[in-house]
Amino acid sequence: MKTAPRSSVKRPRTLAGTVPASSDGARTRALAQYEAALRLMQESKFDKACAAFKQLLASSPADLTERIRMYINACTQQASRSETRFNSGEERYDYAISLLNDGNYEDARTQLKKILSDNSSADFAFYGLAVLASMTGDANHCLEHLTEAIRLNPRNRIQARADSDFQDMADDPRFTELLYPEV
Repeated sequence: MKTAPRSSVKRPRTLAGTVPASSDGARTRALAQYEAALRLMQESKFDKACAAFKQLLASSPADLTERIRMYINACTQQASRSETRFNSGEERYDYAISLLNDGNYEDARTQLKKILSDNSSADFAFYGLAVLASMTGDANHCLEHLTEAIRLNPRNRIQARADSDFQDMADDPRFTELLYPEV
């Protein structure tokens, strides 16, 4: 009795039988998303990891569903523990500047924008956004934010003149005109 030749590619087996070939690609993508979410969690980016796990939950393979739910709960708990609380906009600003100095530009931007969502006339937040834009090479946003900071508090003009964080803007005539309008 002859048997049919076996395929050299083995398909994964589950309790329900062999996984059909059509789902192999979907499973591979789901596992890649799962691993990316785990990396975010390991990097202590709990909010982002939680969002990634929640997105994955809707289309996850059944064997990952419980683990994903467990990780969502763990991320939620960790995020609530590590949530920084501030008594004032100035405290949040100090935290944002420390993030900026450490190179965490997106987190710094988020903190500065939170200050502005609470107080749209916080000149120091506009100043911080101008510094951030200067450091990341975004001249147009730097000028927009610095203009607003100076409009809200003219002393920001004098501070910006001596601030080395604006050194990349020194050759821009718009920047010079903004800082030295009387010349």
